[in-house]
Amino acid sequence: QVQLVESGGGLVQPGGSLRLSCAASGIISSTDAMGWYRQAPGKQRDLVAEIISGGRTNYADSVKDRFTISRDNAKNTVYLQMNSLKPEDTAVYYCNLRGTAHWRANVNYWGQGTQVTVSS
Repeated sequence: QVQLVESGGGLVQPGGSLRLSCAASGIISSTDAMGWYRQAPGKQRDLVAEIISGGRTNYADSVKDRFTISRDNAKNTVYLQMNSLKPEDTAVYYCNLRGTAHWRANVNYWGQGTQVTVSS
């Protein structure tokens, strides 16, 4: 069992910055991928950024060069630094942990979500 606790959401003006954090607890492997997804009202939940074992990262095209994902393995925490925020970044952001090794194939956990609102 894995628990994911997110923090750092809020209201920010366009062009501003926010930093999201997600702390994981429970049975975690260094091979697990951790990432952030977001879901705006009436839309599907989409990948924002993900960091995989070895530090490899994936980003949605819409956030490349603005958002940076990082991971502290000692703290089992993943961060999402969001800069140059736009109104279209407004969504509920969800932390995700998924297994990538074959012995963790059934591992897929979600946090409760944190609201990010970009508005003047």
